[in-house]
Order: sequence, then C-alpha cells, then structure tokens
Amino acid sequence: MSKQLILDYIPFQVTPQQINESLENNGGRLIVKGTLQRADAKNQNERVYPKPILEREAAKYNTFIKERRALGELDHPDSNIINLNNVSHNVLEMHWDGNDLVGTVEVLTTPSGNILRELFKSGIRLGISSRGMGSVKEVMTETGGGMELQVQPDFELIGFDFVSNPSTHGAFLSPVNEGKEIKTDKYSNVNKLITDIIKEF
Repeated sequence: MSKQLILDYIPFQVTPQQINESLENNGGRLIVKGTLQRADAKNQNERVYPKPILEREAAKYNTFIKERRALGELDHPDSNIINLNNVSHNVLEMHWDGNDLVGTVEVLTTPSGNILRELFKSGIRLGISSRGMGSVKEVMTETGGGMELQVQPDFELIGFDFVSNPSTHGAFLSPVNEGKEIKTDKYSNVNKLITDIIKEF
C-alpha cells in the first residue's frame, strides 16, 4: 500500500478584543492553545488515528518543538515539505489530555502569520490541521459493529497548519490569556476577508 498525503483538520476562532488581550499579556506575541489532533475517534474525513500511532509520532515531533522548528503553514499545501515562504506559526509545546493531543502555538510575525493574525482580528473561525504521509485501510471496528477507515502504522507526521475547514471535531484553538482559554464568536466569509487582506499587502 503506497503512502499518500493525509490532511486532517480541527476547529478555531477568536475576537479582536481577545487577540489584543492575548498580545498584551504575552509581550506582543499571539499565542493560542487547543486540540491539535484526536486519537481513536472518527474525524470529519471519516478517518481514525489509532492512539499508539499518534503517540509515536507526537514523541518524534517533540524533537522539532524542542529545537524551535515545529513550523506550520497558513492553509494546506499539496506537499510533504514545510514551505518557509508560507510559515505562519510555530508549535511551542504539546501534550496528551485523554485522547486529545493538545498544543500551544505561537503565531509568527511573518507575512502569512500577519494574515493569520488579521483573520483572527476579523473574527474568522479557523482550525488547526495535521499534515502527514501514510496509508489508510478499511478495518472492522473493535466492537465489530461495522467498518472504519484507519490510519496505518506507516503514518509520518509532518506538522500542523491553520486552515479554514477543520476536520477534527472540537479542534478550534483559543488565545492564551494568563493561562486561560477564551471563548469564541461566529465567523464571516473567509474567502472575501483573505482577498481583502492580500490587497492591503
């Protein structure tokens, strides 16, 4: 079975006031926290990540975090390589909370990071999405009640990107303000806002 690019998403949204408070309380840095990926649960792409596979890849990814090179892009490219021209954020830490892989992410002051920041300021709801290489296989559920599309042991985690269309339920991130997560609002038309932002640069 050949490897393919596997993209899976999880949701995120903030208000301009929350962004400003987060910047003020973090020395001008925008830092957000939330679920990055979820194990043993079917996501919006109908895929299931077995926890042992995600645990293995998360442990490997922690090396990138420690070296401050756990970079991600704004939107998913069709590539298994992180494009530095499009980097918008860096993962600062991640840990397990039950079956949820939770992380803290810093939005960078790169061109793509600035667009990401403006999207947040405009109240756009975004998500965090995992990107990896691997294969999937339809297997019988543990309960024997049907079939599920399961990510296989050859999966390799590349990183996490911010996207407008998350696939992991409940994967929206919130700004970090004195260690507390902040509630989020409704979002508007993403494509129109991105076009408006690009015109300003």
